[in-house]
Amino acid sequence: MNMKKLILGIGVGMLLLANSSVSMAQQAIENLRKISTKGTAESEVTPDIIYLSISLREYFADGNAKKKVTIETLEEQLQAGALKAGIDKKNFTIENLWSYQSQSSRKKDPTIMQSRQYRIKVTDLSKINFLFDAVNPEGVQNTSIAEYQYSGEKELQKTLKIQAMKDAFTNATNLAEAINQKVGKAILISDSPIPVVFASYSTRSNNMMMMSKASGADVAVEPKLVDLDIKPMKITTEIDVVFELL
Repeated sequence: MNMKKLILGIGVGMLLLANSSVSMAQQAIENLRKISTKGTAESEVTPDIIYLSISLREYFADGNAKKKVTIETLEEQLQAGALKAGIDKKNFTIENLWSYQSQSSRKKDPTIMQSRQYRIKVTDLSKINFLFDAVNPEGVQNTSIAEYQYSGEKELQKTLKIQAMKDAFTNATNLAEAINQKVGKAILISDSPIPVVFASYSTRSNNMMMMSKASGADVAVEPKLVDLDIKPMKITTEIDVVFELL
């Protein structure tokens, strides 16, 4: 019993000592003459990775209810296009799937049709048309760009943080020299992450074949595919630093 009390007493004492040390260190910092400043750095980059969202849906070839083009056939076409574009299988995923009743079926019991939504990571933008050329436009319900990324962002952020620190030191030095003082060591560094949000880009939905009436006949108008307009984007880093004044 006495041993337990002894161990407990030692533990409490160590905790109080640790808290006291922290308080003393904080008080020492408060008593220092110091200067607070902010450093910034930025760089302009162009996104080199895009994530496409592509929705496929079954349809009747030539409007014939007996000639349904299945979702499996459309998926095979899309996968073949992805292969030509050099897209790895792991970057080709199914995001969603659903069924619906065909509105054009004249049967007593409507035909159940299927749709699937895919998310595809594209790193070679020059080959993106391989995806769309492989699939019959009638089977493409919608395409859009879901996300943009820059592959070198992580390394760039490290470089920008170093530049921002140097900028903070320069700013502090200039201010200190104005009052005939010098800047000492950094006593507090605070990273202020700025989320990278790439600007809105021009995209177009690729809806199912648009039908227009001409001379009593349906005329198929091939839809426009995704119109890429990838603009440069600035990545900015800010660092808040407190320096000691000498």
